Amino acid sequence: MAVTGLCILGATGSIGCSTLDVVAQHPDRFRVVALTAHRQLDRLLAQCQQFRPDVAVVADAGAARHLQDALGAARVSTQVWHGEEGLVRAAALPEVGMTMAAIVGAAGLMPTLSAVRGGKTVLLANKESLVMGGALFMAEVQRHGAQLIPIDSEHNAIFQCLPRAFAPGLAGAGVRRLMLTASGGPFRRMTAEDMAAVTPEAACAHPNWVMGRKISVDSATLMNKGLELIEAHWLFGLPPERIEVVVHPQSVIHSLVEYVDGSVLAQLGHPDMRTPIAHALGWPERLPLDLPPLDLVRVGNLGFEAPDHARFPSLGLAYDALRSGGGAPVVLNAANELAVAAFLERRLPFVGIPDLIDRALQRLGDQAAGCWEAVIELDRRTRASCAAWLEEGS
Repeated sequence: MAVTGLCILGATGSIGCSTLDVVAQHPDRFRVVALTAHRQLDRLLAQCQQFRPDVAVVADAGAARHLQDALGAARVSTQVWHGEEGLVRAAALPEVGMTMAAIVGAAGLMPTLSAVRGGKTVLLANKESLVMGGALFMAEVQRHGAQLIPIDSEHNAIFQCLPRAFAPGLAGAGVRRLMLTASGGPFRRMTAEDMAAVTPEAACAHPNWVMGRKISVDSATLMNKGLELIEAHWLFGLPPERIEVVVHPQSVIHSLVEYVDGSVLAQLGHPDMRTPIAHALGWPERLPLDLPPLDLVRVGNLGFEAPDHARFPSLGLAYDALRSGGGAPVVLNAANELAVAAFLERRLPFVGIPDLIDRALQRLGDQAAGCWEAVIELDRRTRASCAAWLEEGS
C-alpha cells in the first residue's frame, strides 16, 4: 500500500490536532511532510518531535529561529520556514500528495490555492476559500486537476450521502435539496435582550463541539452556517433556495440530502471531527477509527426546528450575500472576521457582530470581485473600513 505524503496547514488548531490523531492511528498509510502553525510553537514543537516532518512553517522569522533552535536541541532535523511564502511552498511540495487546509479565515486562502494549483488532493476545512472566491476557486480546481474533499462535518456528510460517482463541484443527479444541520449554539433559547450581555467566554462554550474561538463565535451567531451555505453552493452546484438550514440540537445528524423521489439520506455520528477527517483521508476507502459506536437508544430523541432569523440575523445576511453574488461574500467574510475579533477583544457587543456585517454589505457589497487581485483588494478595503467604524464607535 502506497504511503501518502501529508501537509497540514493549521496543524496546532482543533482540526489539525484531530488530523494528526487519525494519522497516528494509521502510521502505515501516511507520512507527515509539512506542518504549519501561527502562534502555538510549543505544540508545533511537540508535533514535530512526534511526526518528524521535513518542513515546519511559522508566522515570522523570529518564531522560525526560536523553533529551529528548539528542534536542534531536540535533535529533530525538520527545516523551518516562515510567513505566507513558506505556507504556499509547503502546501505544494512535490512529496505532498494530500493537503489538509485547516487554517481559519482568509489567511488560509493563498496556501489552500497553492495546494490546488499543485494538483493535490485538498481536504478542505478552510471554507473561506470558497466563500471569498467560489467561482474562481472551483475553476482552479478544474484547471489543475486537483481533487477536493470537504472536511466540515456538514459538507462531508452530504458528500457521503451522494452517489460515489458525484464528486464535489457536481450537482448529484436527482438531488432536490440539501439540508445543513446546525446545533443552534449556546444561545439557541436566549432572548435577544439577554444576548446583548453575552461574553466571549459564554460564546466560546459550545454545547456539543470542541472548536477554536473564532469558529465557536460563528456557531453562536449562526454565521458559521451562513458561511457553510455559501460553501455548499460552490461544492455541490445548487442554488441557495435549494439549500436549507435546520437546527438540530443533538448534533448527531450532520446533514441530509433529499432526492426527487422523496428519499432523504442522512449521515449520523458523534460530534467528533475525527470522523469526517478519517473519511476524507481514506476516501474512497473507510479507515477504522477508535471511537465508541453511536448509541441511538441512549441518544433517545432527534429534534429539529427552524432557525430564528430575527434573533440570529447573520444567517440571513449570508443568504443575501450569496444571492447578490459578486463581491458581497468577500465583504461578508471580511466584516465577520473583524467583528468576531473585536467581540473577542471586548470592543464590540455580541449583538453588534451582525450590525457591523450589515453595514459593510450596504457600503461595499455591490463591488465586483472577478479576479483574485480584486478579491484580495476588496477583502483589504472591507477590513480597513470595519476597523475605522469600530474606532469611531469606541
